[in-house]
Amino acid sequence: MAKLESRIAQGRGDEPADIVLRGARVFDLITGDMLEGDVAICGDTIVGTCAEYDGRDVIDVSGLTLVPGFIDTHLHVESSLVTPFEFDRCVTPRGVTTAICDPHEIANVVGADGIRYFQDASQHLLMDLRVQLSSCVPSTHMETAGAELSADDLAALRGHVSGIGLAEFMNYPGVIHRDAAAMAKLRLFDGDHVDGHCPLLSGRDLNAYIAAGIRTEHEATSVEEAREKLQKGLRVLIREGSVSKDLHALAPLLTERTAPYMCLCTDDRNPLDIAEYGHLDYMIRTLISLGCPPLAVYRAASLSAAEAFGLKDRGLVAPGKRADIVAVDELHTCNAQLVLAAGCRVTDAAFARRKIIEPVGRRSVRAPHVSADSFRTASNRVETDVIGIREGQILTDHLHEQIAAQDGDKRPDPDRDLARITVVERHGKNGNVANGFVRGFGLRRGAIASTVCHDHHNIACVGIDYADMALAANRLGEIDGGFVVAEGGKILAELALPVAGLMSLSPFEEVRDRLADLRAAAKSLGVTLEEPFLQLAFLALPVIPALKITDRGMVDVNRFEIIA
Repeated sequence: MAKLESRIAQGRGDEPADIVLRGARVFDLITGDMLEGDVAICGDTIVGTCAEYDGRDVIDVSGLTLVPGFIDTHLHVESSLVTPFEFDRCVTPRGVTTAICDPHEIANVVGADGIRYFQDASQHLLMDLRVQLSSCVPSTHMETAGAELSADDLAALRGHVSGIGLAEFMNYPGVIHRDAAAMAKLRLFDGDHVDGHCPLLSGRDLNAYIAAGIRTEHEATSVEEAREKLQKGLRVLIREGSVSKDLHALAPLLTERTAPYMCLCTDDRNPLDIAEYGHLDYMIRTLISLGCPPLAVYRAASLSAAEAFGLKDRGLVAPGKRADIVAVDELHTCNAQLVLAAGCRVTDAAFARRKIIEPVGRRSVRAPHVSADSFRTASNRVETDVIGIREGQILTDHLHEQIAAQDGDKRPDPDRDLARITVVERHGKNGNVANGFVRGFGLRRGAIASTVCHDHHNIACVGIDYADMALAANRLGEIDGGFVVAEGGKILAELALPVAGLMSLSPFEEVRDRLADLRAAAKSLGVTLEEPFLQLAFLALPVIPALKITDRGMVDVNRFEIIA
């Protein structure tokens, strides 16, 4: 931060400001007014508005509107499929100057080293990446993860400058039933910020969960659910990711009255969706197009987010605030023409000056070699549990279908949209292979497979042909993780993700193009889902109702137990 005396002198106009933004209007998120005058910046701090200033560097922003930098209140950088450095380069030019991340994807693979990597990387980015400490590694006892973090492990990670508090507490049954390990983590952060994660929780169970000290919630999928959570004091984060799309459902609740307690987040969004649609900028223009007041939307995108997470130094274009500023063409289009992050102009040259640190989690795929026979499932029961996909949601349906065994195997049936889904343990711990059924991919042939498999990140594979499933799963071991599409004994498309089996070392533009190839290859197999790979990943997350699958079997999430 610039010297106190310099900030005061430049704000008063006694000496030239380091930077002056001239010619734009400032959208004031307190009154809703459009303010005229220059914006003066000293170092990383705004020191003057609504006046004329001399500056060492005067930037002409005539005709534009200045708004505070956007704050993504909950995301997993790993789901962008690139390192924090490429994520920075991908979304900061779109106006995202603060991102509050939970690195529990990489933590579930390599443990505390993954969190330390994110903490270290946060010190070298243009954006301000805030690194929450992952609360649920693993997310439940019903899966095999690569690591486990106890309360003592988290205590050793506290105190980093990037920290705010404890990341999403996904094991909500563990909270409301007072599981000892859950209580130890909550006591460690008692009085500090704790993020929530409690899909469909209501009534007394919701009361109990909030009473544990939970402050935010990003899993609401309906106005009714979100309203109850707001009424009970939770900050509701409207989410719009690549799979979890709740923006349209929750838009009616975002008004100037509710905006102080509502924020925006993406949770999981990949570079292809960012390229085609946008990031928080997409959420802002879409919410406005749906009739939400611009003042409410921009508050949720910045000021309300800053207040929710105790970031008192940002969220307004006003004296004394961090110089996170976005110059947009129009409020309703939200196209960033200029972005300042802590007073630094976001340019290719600024990105090039960053120090890049070495990643962790290389060679993390240690899965058993599988054959076509690995995907057979024998059962005398005709009635079969089937995961029912809800496109655009990570909630699933618990379906029951009649599937008779043939030659000792209950086989996929593309005519009924019944595909095999399999999870293969890949951390080298037990070699578990669990098979089940899923409906909703539209798959007619071949297979797709991935090591992005929330949150344990084992291999998830869905297919019609067992030989192709084996080919795809084994190929993931050869490329150190990623995405694969296979058909007829051939690999049609792939993307290697060698950083913990989650992130590429390539530029985000290359990852974007590979994702387009993968999507096209999947569609050639009959897949009807817009984003099949992340949709597949969430089918293995046993903290989201109703039916999921892990390496230990099919999981009835409502009962929080593995189906025998």
